[in-house]
Amino acid sequence: MAEVLKFSPLLPELVLIGGAMLLLLYGVMRPETDREAETVGWLALAVLAVSAYLVFVTTGTKSLFTSGFIADPFARIMKLLAFLGAGGALLLSFDDMRDTKTLKFEYPVLILLATAGMLMMISANDLLSLYLGLELQSLALYVIAAFRRDDVRSSEAGLKYFVLGALSSGMLLYGASLVYGFAGTTSFVGIAAAAKAAGGSASSSLLLVFGLVFILVGLAFKISAVPFHMWTPDVYEGAPTPVTTFFAAAPKVAAMALLIRVAGSAFGEIRVQWQPIVIFLSIASMVIGALGAIGQTNIKRLMAYSSIANMGYALLGLAAGGAEGIQGIIIYLAIYVVMTLGTFACILSMRRDPPSRSIEDIDELAGLSQTNGTMAFALAMFMFSMAGIPPLAGFFAKFYVFLPAIKAGLVIPAVIGVVASVIGAYYYLRIVKIMYFDEAKPAFAPMRGKAALVMGVSLALVVAFAVPFIASPLVEAAGVAARSLP
Repeated sequence: MAEVLKFSPLLPELVLIGGAMLLLLYGVMRPETDREAETVGWLALAVLAVSAYLVFVTTGTKSLFTSGFIADPFARIMKLLAFLGAGGALLLSFDDMRDTKTLKFEYPVLILLATAGMLMMISANDLLSLYLGLELQSLALYVIAAFRRDDVRSSEAGLKYFVLGALSSGMLLYGASLVYGFAGTTSFVGIAAAAKAAGGSASSSLLLVFGLVFILVGLAFKISAVPFHMWTPDVYEGAPTPVTTFFAAAPKVAAMALLIRVAGSAFGEIRVQWQPIVIFLSIASMVIGALGAIGQTNIKRLMAYSSIANMGYALLGLAAGGAEGIQGIIIYLAIYVVMTLGTFACILSMRRDPPSRSIEDIDELAGLSQTNGTMAFALAMFMFSMAGIPPLAGFFAKFYVFLPAIKAGLVIPAVIGVVASVIGAYYYLRIVKIMYFDEAKPAFAPMRGKAALVMGVSLALVVAFAVPFIASPLVEAAGVAARSLP
């Protein structure tokens, strides 16, 4: 029994993988109908809920496999955010996939496997466990991106993501091999000790510096940081909208958590080497994300550039460093996930009658306030929040990453971030202008029987307004998580 209890920190991952295998068997053995596929989807949500509960009730800091896998307060809060993104995206996908006749039992199974990979990434404390989790997530995401295999755009999105993802994985592996050549170990603790023994700056070893750069490049690809963002707009646009919802939420949380742990735990002793790289990634992502979205007419491509800019703001907290900077990132990601799910819930809700795919052209939203005032109000609030307009949640998200950056002396990057946020407000407010002031287009199909979408919009809208009044528990939990890191 004692041997079994030793593996309790790994129980959430085991539940996800075991649940995925059982649901795969169930799906294969049952008739291939929409009803059976939706049953698998609801069972997958139950598996996610059980796994999230196991993460929530875990306490303290525990490690496995010679500290290659670690469960600490930081891992717990980031895993809960990943569950929120994955579960929310899966729940929102049912109505769209049912209406477009693409609801297959394999989809929720792949979501479970991708989520298991994310959890392993978040708890990775070794280069080997890092790569294992990263590839488990990526292999599932490659298939999900091309899920509508009869759709040329979906197949193209999957192929682009696979090719560029394989390139980034190769660069990350090359960097890991260089770091191993320097440190003689793949453990984050061992790498930090070797870097400290080399004098902190690691100027005596090009192996460590080059290895660090290649690892950062591989991880920057996963969070869509500029200049490794080229896949994001095309994949967001080409993939089915429910898949884009998933891409925009959960994987970004896991990749950012992994980047924080790698930078702080493995390379914390050579912060002077990676901080300029992170500052560059942050500034470039904020600026290119803001400018790139201005001319977009497809709302999914616009959200792609928005996510690039949002990762730039989060990276500003990492560049600031310290517990306060990490706390800001956690708060930012929590609000970002909810606002993203709310926005995509609105997008998925709007389709023409007879039901077909959800709208993608921004001009289709013209005059929405006249045909569906409630939906126009909800989408407008999400746009205001993501633009960072007070007193909505998005303002506080940016406040908590800009403040530690200024305290750390990163005044110029923070000012650039504020300017980029002002530029970004243009394309968010343009959507509001189209909804409220342009000539109305024909009304969208009624939302009868769309309980999941209505619930998603409503809950996200509540969070957008409520964060200023209930921020204390989130700030406190984020602070505890940030202080648990080395």
